[in-house]
Amino acid sequence: MIIPKKSLGQNFLIDKEILKLIVNLTSIEDKSILEVGPGTGNLTSLIIEKKPKKFCVIEKDNNLAEKLTQKFKNKIRVINEDVLTVDENLIFSEKIKVFGNLPYNISTEILSRWIINLKNNFWFDCLILMFQKEVADRIIAKSNTSNYGRLSVLSNWKLNIKKICDIKPVSFYPKPKIDSSLLIFTPKKNFFPIKEAKNLEKITRIFFSNRRKMLKKPFNLLFNSDQKILHKLKIDLNLRPQNLDSETYYQLTSEFENLRS
Repeated sequence: MIIPKKSLGQNFLIDKEILKLIVNLTSIEDKSILEVGPGTGNLTSLIIEKKPKKFCVIEKDNNLAEKLTQKFKNKIRVINEDVLTVDENLIFSEKIKVFGNLPYNISTEILSRWIINLKNNFWFDCLILMFQKEVADRIIAKSNTSNYGRLSVLSNWKLNIKKICDIKPVSFYPKPKIDSSLLIFTPKKNFFPIKEAKNLEKITRIFFSNRRKMLKKPFNLLFNSDQKILHKLKIDLNLRPQNLDSETYYQLTSEFENLRS
């Protein structure tokens, strides 16, 4: 019997109906597939049944990686590493489809890293990912809501995001104390041009560092009270960070880059 490791945030999805739902969200036959955190291989088995062209999994747990290799043999390629150290652009030469029941303790870090590292050519066709519900709520949140923040702005920059469903703790082993949510991400054809994603990360980090305060202090810190930018973007400094929509943060990032070019 495999004992899940708390240190790795392991909660194995065991609900057969949810597993079937996930595997039917996109076409798999003759496609290149990546699964992150396959655990005991419950979803892996269903993906193999759909006959992918190539199938790679990333599993940090040495014991699980070994068992997956023994169980599936040459049907999958197992990368026994931390997903945060793997260059996703080098896994396959073609676009891939990604499935992931992400470890809850690093799920936002994984998503943020993938988004920040995105080039103009996307390395994936879609991401089908599981998060804690509260994290998923932040990812899909709109401006003027309590869940809206850095993660919302960053996630929606280059990606269309759709919530598939919420999933109860009983669907996992061991049962987590919170609900989960399944999201699907697909590339946007058109997105706001920003030279460096890290600049967007910086802008949002500074603005949302104290979300209850007005915009005046972070704006002055970043733009030295530049009134031209205020008028151009029609920003009221008496508002708070959650009152600016994502598009305004992309515009602010562009202005920030222009000042430093």
